[in-house]
Amino acid sequence: MRDELGMSQAQLAAQAELSQGYLSQLENDEVQNPSAAVIFRLARSLHVDPRILMQAAGYPDMTLAGEPPAQYQVSVDPDLLSFLARIPREQQARLLKVFQGMQRRTSEAAGRGGS
Repeated sequence: MRDELGMSQAQLAAQAELSQGYLSQLENDEVQNPSAAVIFRLARSLHVDPRILMQAAGYPDMTLAGEPPAQYQVSVDPDLLSFLARIPREQQARLLKVFQGMQRRTSEAAGRGGS
């Protein structure tokens, strides 16, 4: 999954707040029962439904009996995620501030009736 996003092992480990060694063990099936907290951090970093990783780790299906599974959609372009994963965190933080400023100005303009 991380390869598809163009993320290095070091980048994913940093984003998920894991050691690179532990991530390597997870990827090589050397860890039998990763904690739910680790799985949720990885899912957040990979922008995937945590249930996918939970199932891959051998956890039982989390849907309630009789209920259809909730849909999880990633609303971020995969190419953008791949690009962001390749740039240093400091540059990511700067881009985030730029995007937040753009969003704030758009919201303010909409509040004024777009004038």
